[in-house]
Amino acid sequence: MKAKYSKVSVIAPARLHMGFFDLSGSLGRNFGSIGIALNEISTRLSAMPATSRAIVGPSSERAELCLTMLCQALKVPDLLSIRIESAIPEHVGLGSGTQMALAIGSALNAIYGLGLSVREIAAVTERGLRSGIGIGIFEQGGLVVDGGRGEKSITPPVLVHMDIPDDWRFILVFDKRGQGLHGLQEIQAFSQLPPFSALEAARLCYLLLMQGLPAVAEQELEKFGEVITELQRSVGEHFAPAQGGVFTSTEVAEVMAWLAQQGAVAIGQTSWGPTGFCAVKSPALAEALVQEGRGRFAHFEKLTMVTASARNSGGEVLAF
Repeated sequence: MKAKYSKVSVIAPARLHMGFFDLSGSLGRNFGSIGIALNEISTRLSAMPATSRAIVGPSSERAELCLTMLCQALKVPDLLSIRIESAIPEHVGLGSGTQMALAIGSALNAIYGLGLSVREIAAVTERGLRSGIGIGIFEQGGLVVDGGRGEKSITPPVLVHMDIPDDWRFILVFDKRGQGLHGLQEIQAFSQLPPFSALEAARLCYLLLMQGLPAVAEQELEKFGEVITELQRSVGEHFAPAQGGVFTSTEVAEVMAWLAQQGAVAIGQTSWGPTGFCAVKSPALAEALVQEGRGRFAHFEKLTMVTASARNSGGEVLAF
């Protein structure tokens, strides 16, 4: 197959996964989730047709697997030179696997002029088996709510897309000592968890629909934060037997408790962690809290704190 372009560059943004609504499908659909795209953390790569296959840069092993799977499924040549400029850290709750798959798939889609949608690429790579947030933020960015999986779902449908106010900032707390559950461990954890209460699923859905989303529309961070904190508490307690507590990392949990005392809201852990997150109303406040936190928790040598803004646009694919 002849290449249509000589070079394609892709940016695939990281995301915060803020929680599921129905982990047992007690109301008819499994999972359902909410998340937000981030600006400062992303997978960035460029791909060019070549005489031999070569992949260089961070997370190159994951990229190799994605490329092999996609080329076999799409029946296109794998003779590409791929340079990964940056990669979302793996297995820390930021959606690295989905974004790498979509980045590689989007590059192939453009180079060979396949005309595939983001969802068709996701389906080929078996992404969106539980959460549709990673797919949704690559499509649109911003805040995304997906409707979970029904009997006929291929990928979870996006029900809500909203822009996040420009001034809102998120504080992320990383623990370099470990990774969240993934792969077979994640599958086993889901299979061993007890049933999720239908009443609790209904309550969380109501909180999101009638409090959380209206708060975003009216730019009321505190009210939005209350809903996310409650969602995180409920889901975190359900996951606690599998991950050792509401937070995977006890040190991250301690920092998050301190941030809540300082007025941060939307306290939680993204996906299986160990990364914690919270939100504040301005860039200045976020930087001040991070600076103070770095000093206060300097004895936690494996922890790092950073600020991030929401990305209100999806992934970028540029063909030359």
